[in-house]
Amino acid sequence: MKKGIRKLIAIVGIGGIILGMIGCGNANKSLEDNSTIDKETLIVGIDDAFAPMGFRDDSGKIVGFDVDLAKEVIERLGKEVEFQPIDWSMKETELNSNNIDFIWNGYTITEDRKEKVDFSDPYLNNRQVIVILADSNIKSKSDLKGKKVGAQNESSAVVAMEKEAELYASFDGGKAVTYEDNNQALMDLEAGRIDAVVADEILVRYYIKLKGEDKFNVLDDDYGNEEYGIGIRKGDSKTVQAINNALNEMKEDGTMKEISEKWFGEDITD
Repeated sequence: MKKGIRKLIAIVGIGGIILGMIGCGNANKSLEDNSTIDKETLIVGIDDAFAPMGFRDDSGKIVGFDVDLAKEVIERLGKEVEFQPIDWSMKETELNSNNIDFIWNGYTITEDRKEKVDFSDPYLNNRQVIVILADSNIKSKSDLKGKKVGAQNESSAVVAMEKEAELYASFDGGKAVTYEDNNQALMDLEAGRIDAVVADEILVRYYIKLKGEDKFNVLDDDYGNEEYGIGIRKGDSKTVQAINNALNEMKEDGTMKEISEKWFGEDITD
């Protein structure tokens, strides 16, 4: 290669790097100047069939623990709130396309999700539990081999099961049967179309309480502990800090405890 051509390529390469750095700098500056928290109305993306975190009551109104929590936090920020039901499997896409401002509905903090969004501080603990019918012969996690196991599509339950690859591959069909929401999975369990469901303990306990505790069992085995957080657009540190400040205030003044007792009968936010 001639010397002049090599020099030209080097100059072009350096120029590209500089432009890239400028582009990144502008992107970061744009987030600082146009932070979510600067908007007057903040849009919360939810799965409206995830009781008791966010769901529709008998009149069709969106209610729940996370709904009350979001209302209180956003009121403290001096903003208006709007709740937008979304396809849970598209939640990160909805956030990063600016269709919603927060993913806030029993949203489990995972390493994979941290690559796509920023999280608030954790505000609630959870487990991925295995629920079966009361007369089932499934007694432990190992008994799931050859069984039809249901879960919500694109949920942390699926991620947790996939980590135990050998057991997961042994399910009837070689993987979990997935549903648009957990209610559909639990209804199929109740109807005997599947053998077990893996889902958030908070949702499962609430569902069982409504449907009849004598109909179901929750195994001692589980798929691990996790924490709920609020999903915020990547790089929006101003909004993350504002949300965390509000959550901390609510813990200190007892508001978080009051909301928890309303929905769970006790304070489970500690």
